[in-house]
Amino acid sequence: MHSNKKLLITGGAGFIGSAVIRHIINNTNHNVVNVDKLTYAGNLESLSLVEGSDRYVFEKADICDMKAIKRIFSEYQPDIIMHLAAESHVDRSIDKPGEFIQTNIVGTYVLLEVAKDYWSSLIGSKKNNFKFHHVSTDEVYGDLEGVNGLFTEETPYAPSSPYSATKASSDHLVRAWQRTFKFPTLITNCSNNYGPYQFPEKLIPLVILNALEGKDLPIYGNGKQTRDWLYVDDHASALLHVALIGKIGETYNIGGHNELQNIDVVKSVCNILDDLVPSKHSNIVKYQQLITYVDDRSGHDIRYAIDATKISNELNWIPNETFETGIKKTVQWYLNNITWCEHVKDGSYQGERLGVIKRV
Repeated sequence: MHSNKKLLITGGAGFIGSAVIRHIINNTNHNVVNVDKLTYAGNLESLSLVEGSDRYVFEKADICDMKAIKRIFSEYQPDIIMHLAAESHVDRSIDKPGEFIQTNIVGTYVLLEVAKDYWSSLIGSKKNNFKFHHVSTDEVYGDLEGVNGLFTEETPYAPSSPYSATKASSDHLVRAWQRTFKFPTLITNCSNNYGPYQFPEKLIPLVILNALEGKDLPIYGNGKQTRDWLYVDDHASALLHVALIGKIGETYNIGGHNELQNIDVVKSVCNILDDLVPSKHSNIVKYQQLITYVDDRSGHDIRYAIDATKISNELNWIPNETFETGIKKTVQWYLNNITWCEHVKDGSYQGERLGVIKRV
């Protein structure tokens, strides 16, 4: 249906970015240029299964480095940009918001400017078919009141944390470039992702690994913060789908149709672990015994929930996984990939793993 495309993916060594690249290399004939700065959250081991493909190349670069980004555009001549590079951990944004402002706002500006100039130089079908797909989050919408409302593509922005504020800012920049310069952009806003290769500071992998070690399972506040949970491989397929057939200038919300409280997510993980790997610690009969409530973080939103009707109706996309099927796959993956987890925990994953630079 689609001719082979060359996709430039920023943040491709991150959790979602690496899932997108694995999906593209394993399920399509498209080519990928992965641009990643390799911060603490960038892990090239997450791409070990596809790094040998002749349709994949990695470029270590900071999206804030305009000179480097210009060189990459000139050298690889991409057809589609998928912009996933971002600082994304809320707690870290509270501690050091400056890093989020630099990457998420300034980095997006640099990428937009370089991409716009590159697009302006194109001719014919290469120019007509070019797209800039900006990947964002439902956190830009802020906190939902009550238990029935849903975020739609028209929900006003009301970010609560430095992280979500910088993502909202980058969304506004993308829309401004589309309206002012007629630059061909798309935006997607997703709900909470989970699945294989997620950095262990996030809730689900943290719970899995802490439980196996008999450590406390920390829950913010009363644990009743509600999120819509989206399996990362479903998100990856949706992102490519939007990049290929989404309508220029549109925004699409991507959700998993799995609205759960954090405490219930943690209990589900504990129950699966009880079945698969009963605790070896004499003082722990069930992993739920390890649940510990800690002070809530500042500005913590109570509820997010996505209305994904638009992407379903207009682009015919729905997720494959329920939370029940996705969480079982996730727990099993971590149990099967303890070495990957250990490399993250001891920092060895940050060693150079650039491989052979290929031209795609």
